[in-house]
Amino acid sequence: MKPEFLPEGPAFVVEEDDLRILVVADTHFGAESELSRKGVHIMSNTPGRLRRLLDCIDVSGADLLLLLGDVKDSVPVTSWQEKREMPEILDAIRAKIDLKVLPGNHDVGIELFLRKDELLPKTGCMIRNTGYMHGHTFPSPEITGGLIVVGHHHPVVHLYDEVGCFMRGVPSFVLAEIDDELLDMKGLRPGTRVLFAPAFFELAGGMDVCEMKKSGLSPLSRCIKEETADVFLADGTYIDTIGGIIAAKSD
Repeated sequence: MKPEFLPEGPAFVVEEDDLRILVVADTHFGAESELSRKGVHIMSNTPGRLRRLLDCIDVSGADLLLLLGDVKDSVPVTSWQEKREMPEILDAIRAKIDLKVLPGNHDVGIELFLRKDELLPKTGCMIRNTGYMHGHTFPSPEITGGLIVVGHHHPVVHLYDEVGCFMRGVPSFVLAEIDDELLDMKGLRPGTRVLFAPAFFELAGGMDVCEMKKSGLSPLSRCIKEETADVFLADGTYIDTIGGIIAAKSD
């Protein structure tokens, strides 16, 4: 699999056999109402975020949009904003492209808005030769042994200027091998690699790629091999391995 990166996302396209798939992670539609509950009051940016998603669909030439979970934001209930906006969001997407959703930990109640054939198992599924899941649980054994694409982690790489002052965190992809012994999962097939995709939501923040392994955020992230885990910006620009970034920070 050779992804075509769409930096206007972040998003990417996978083409296998006769199928082009646009992959998007962590849109978090409805997040503004959750922020409001916490005292941060901002207008809904659903129109802008949806427009960006529809633009990605247009430029991708894809046959299928695959959302890697956390399509919505509020847990454990569905917010008033989501009840109002989700039907319109999904109808706008369906008007352009077929849709499948791998539910995430924020997607409680997402089935209320989806058609039966649009909802995939939370432990993941194979599409052609690649496995996909949100990434917050152990994967189904059937999708191990090759490449698994996940969201959930919101990876970012922190950029510094020449004197070592922090400038900003930039959404990033991480491609990592999994340590089979650490994962210790029944039915695990050897040779699993994971592509961690950044969040599409513009206010998602993120986790420093150097913190992913020790964060314990998911069974997969705690088992990555940092020394050989490659880091790419949203446009596909190669940065370094996580091990190399950690070593540079300590110099």
